[in-house]
Amino acid sequence: MSRISRVNRSQVSNEINAIFDRIYAERGKVPNMFRVMAHRPEIFATIEAHLTAVLRTGTVPPRLKELIIVRTSQLNQTPYCLASHTRAAKNLGWSDEQLTQLADWPHRGDFTPAEKAALHLAETVTRDAHAVTDEQFAELCVYYSEGEIVEILCAIGLFNYFNRFNDALQMRSTQLGEGAGTGPVPETSSIR
Repeated sequence: MSRISRVNRSQVSNEINAIFDRIYAERGKVPNMFRVMAHRPEIFATIEAHLTAVLRTGTVPPRLKELIIVRTSQLNQTPYCLASHTRAAKNLGWSDEQLTQLADWPHRGDFTPAEKAALHLAETVTRDAHAVTDEQFAELCVYYSEGEIVEILCAIGLFNYFNRFNDALQMRSTQLGEGAGTGPVPETSSIR
């Protein structure tokens, strides 16, 4: 059970309900993290907009963004983010084996040099952002433009933030259908 309650639709403004409706239409659920963040609507609205910008704009393929999000969440051992983003990564074409053995990416032949450079950055920044060397940055510049490096770093940074938020609150995975109605879905819900 999460340490903070999930906001239900009767507790938020029409503006936040409109965001909930859009998210539900896209995902078939309103993630528990969003329903908790909605305790502070201004934060929730900007976080949701930032997430959309990070994941859906720019030139870095969403497939690569999801891969580095999964690796970041693996490093932080965040079950909440791993559940949804592993599923998203699979939907974008990553295999079960690639994702379950992602820690072994340096030795695998099924990742491109560009993907490996992004994974290396995800690991370095997640463990210690001060450890990014000039050599590592030069390698990134071989494969990515400055704008693409910004995109990659934003995905890594945003999910380090989300990982810590969800871990501290012991957020549980969101099930399909949650957040649809006017009331909260019970913690014991079996909706799949």
